[in-house]
Amino acid sequence: MTISIDTNQRPVMPAPFYQLLAQELINTNPKEANAITLYFRDPDYSPEQGGFHPVEVRLEKQLNQWRLVYVTDFAFHGHDFPDLIKDIDICFNSKQVYSSIGGWIKHDEGAELIELFSDNFTSYHHMDVYQVQIALG
Repeated sequence: MTISIDTNQRPVMPAPFYQLLAQELINTNPKEANAITLYFRDPDYSPEQGGFHPVEVRLEKQLNQWRLVYVTDFAFHGHDFPDLIKDIDICFNSKQVYSSIGGWIKHDEGAELIELFSDNFTSYHHMDVYQVQIALG
C-alpha cells in the first residue's frame, strides 16, 4: 500500500526524510487508522554509553493524505540522575522548532537545525542503528 505524505507542510523536511518514512511504512496497512506513530530506538542508547538518540514521528490522516504532526528527538540530560527529555522537537501544527539549548523558535529560524537533524537521522537510519516500531491509532 502506498502512503501519501503531505510534503508541502511547514516547516519543510528534506526529501530523504520523507523517503525514509515511506520506506518504513511500505508494509503498513493503515486503512482504518487515523494516526501513525513511528518509534526509532537504538537499543544500546544509555546515559553511560551514549549512542543514537531515540526519535518519535507522528503522522495524522487529513483527507486523503498523512500530515506530519511532530518529529521529536530525545536525549538523556543531567548528571547524577539523567532524564530522557526532548532534545529537538519539530512541531508542524504550531510551525515551531524546539531545542533544549535554545527553546522554541519559528520554523524559518530553525531551518538549519531541521536540515542538520534530518541529515543526521537519515544517515543513522541507513546505518541500521535503529529498531523501528510502528503504532496505529
